[in-house]
Amino acid sequence: MAGKPKLHYFKTRGRMETIRWLLAAAGVEFEEQYIQSKADLEKLKKDGFLLFQQVPMVEIDGMKLVQTRAILNYIAEKYNLGGKDIKQRALIDMYCEGTMDLNEMIIHLPFKPADQKEKETAAIIEKATERYFPVYEKVLKDHGQDFLVGNQLSRADIQLLEAILATEELKADVLSKFPLLKALKTRISNIPNIKTFLQPGKSHPTSSHKRSLS
Repeated sequence: MAGKPKLHYFKTRGRMETIRWLLAAAGVEFEEQYIQSKADLEKLKKDGFLLFQQVPMVEIDGMKLVQTRAILNYIAEKYNLGGKDIKQRALIDMYCEGTMDLNEMIIHLPFKPADQKEKETAAIIEKATERYFPVYEKVLKDHGQDFLVGNQLSRADIQLLEAILATEELKADVLSKFPLLKALKTRISNIPNIKTFLQPGKSHPTSSHKRSLS
C-alpha cells in the first residue's frame, strides 16, 4: 500500500492550500512537512527534491512533484475530479485559472505595505465581484445544474469554494448579489470530506482561520 502523500511547504496557506483542499475533497489523508527555516529549504534544494528550486512540493506515488498546476492536475486526474472528456477538462482548467488568479491576489495581500492594504483589499473585492464571481454565477444560471462542469463535483467547484471563503474573510457579504454562488458554497461545504476538512482544530493552516459555511 502506498504511503500518504507528503506535502512540503511553509506553515501557511499560500500555494499549497489548494492542493490540501483537493486531497481533502478526494478523501485522501496526507502528511505535512513544514519548512520552518531557511536551512530546511536549502536541504530540500541540495537533496535535489525541488526541480525548480521552489515549493510547493508533494511526494506522491513515488514522485516528487513541483509546480502547483502540475500537482493539481495529477490529483484531479487520479481522483476523478478533472472531468470526463477533453471538453470538460478544458472548461475546468478555464474556471480554475480564474479562481487561481483571484487567490494569487489574496495570497500576496499580507505582504503588502500596511498603508496599501486597504486599497489592495478594495481592489480584490472589486475584481471578485465584477470580474470573477459574475462569470461563475452566469455559468450556474445558464446550465441550471448543481456543479460548474458536467453536473458532478470537480476541482473547479472545490477551487471556487476556496476562493469564495478566502474572499469572504475580506468582506463577509461579498456574495450578497450572487444567490447561486451562495447556494453552491453551502452545497459544496457540506460534502462530508470538505466539511470535515473545514472543521476547527484540524491540523492544517486553514483551521486557524474562521470560515463561514452558512
